[in-house]
Amino acid sequence: MPRQFSWVDHRLVRDGHITRVSSEGLSLYLLLLTVADADGLSYYSDEAVCKLLPLELPTLSHARRELQNAELIAYKRPLYQVLSLDQPLMPSLSPLPVRSERTGEAMSVRDVFAQIARGTK
Repeated sequence: MPRQFSWVDHRLVRDGHITRVSSEGLSLYLLLLTVADADGLSYYSDEAVCKLLPLELPTLSHARRELQNAELIAYKRPLYQVLSLDQPLMPSLSPLPVRSERTGEAMSVRDVFAQIARGTK
């Protein structure tokens, strides 16, 4: 594995963060994830970012504001920090367990299908 290997947290999609910013914002976010140190910090200048992506300066400023408003990054010139995705924006897409109306206990898939076959609740 490369020494500077990093990955994109799947909660970016699962928790809906990805829907809150433009494609320019997402490209900036990906760049910051890629170049940040272990604390999520990056000192890339506006000029360097614009050259790498490529973006015009006003577009970069807008993308940066989007990421700040979405609470994905903190920025105080010249320092970016990628923030944790600990707070989900949307309810989890994980299904809740099916519970028996009679006992209130979680039911297995087998029991759910058996109940459906019997036509009971």
